[in-house]
Amino acid sequence: MKTRKRLIVSFLLPAGLVYLAFFLVPTAWAFYYSFFDWSGFGLNMQYRGLGNYIELFRDPIFLLSLKNTLFILVVGGITVFALAFLLTVLVNSGIKGKKFFRAMVFLPNVIATIALTTLWAFIYNPSFGLLNSFFRVIGWDAGAKFTFTSYDHIFYAMLVALIWIEVGFFLVLLMAGMDKIPAEYYEAAKIEGANQWQMFTGITVPLLWDVISVGTVLYTIFALKVFEFPYAFSQITPPTTLYTVGMYLYIEGFGKRDPIYRLGYATAIGVVLLLCVVVIVLLLRRLMRREVIQY
Repeated sequence: MKTRKRLIVSFLLPAGLVYLAFFLVPTAWAFYYSFFDWSGFGLNMQYRGLGNYIELFRDPIFLLSLKNTLFILVVGGITVFALAFLLTVLVNSGIKGKKFFRAMVFLPNVIATIALTTLWAFIYNPSFGLLNSFFRVIGWDAGAKFTFTSYDHIFYAMLVALIWIEVGFFLVLLMAGMDKIPAEYYEAAKIEGANQWQMFTGITVPLLWDVISVGTVLYTIFALKVFEFPYAFSQITPPTTLYTVGMYLYIEGFGKRDPIYRLGYATAIGVVLLLCVVVIVLLLRRLMRREVIQY
């Protein structure tokens, strides 16, 4: 038993040291710096106590970025999982080319973010974009003149593109779980007279619950820290309506053409974001806890 424990410790120790050095220690320093007004350069740090946090929750731009992030989490998450489930059922319905369709839906996940934003910039272009051109062809003048990337609409246009990207990942995740469900369960349900909806709610969802739980946590972490796609989607300078918490953290720290260099304030944003991730993930794990079904 002692030899076994030493062996386990010897394998876990390197990973534990790396985790300590690159996550726990920087996290502790982040909490420390969040109490200071600091540019990030030099040792000229002015202690503010909870001043950064008080300012944060009075900051309309931060509140807007938090609202956008939660919108991506809730509305985007519901849409992503609804589409992923729908596509999973369709692809697993016995159609030919199952692997091809799965690969096509997953494809956006292996393409560089800049390439994806360039593609969607072409789709949304008001002069020669795919959507506006399509609306002109069908004779819908209001749609042909609609500017998808205007200040008021760019966030929702970005969200559509983000959902399109993420559906593929969760489709593959759900299909991997669905492939493990014995076909005999569905055959028995058909003999008993169950329809597709009854088989979905009575067999697919319960047996996929562990996969759904893990997928929900993964999407939550992704949604709360989403940064690169919205930032690249804005092309040059992101409008405030597009801000997420991750974007605002970066911009407040050092992300503008004329840098702000408020690293203490940006670190406070990071601490709030970390706490949001931890709390929401723990709540989801608690709410989605179910008895394990063996099959």
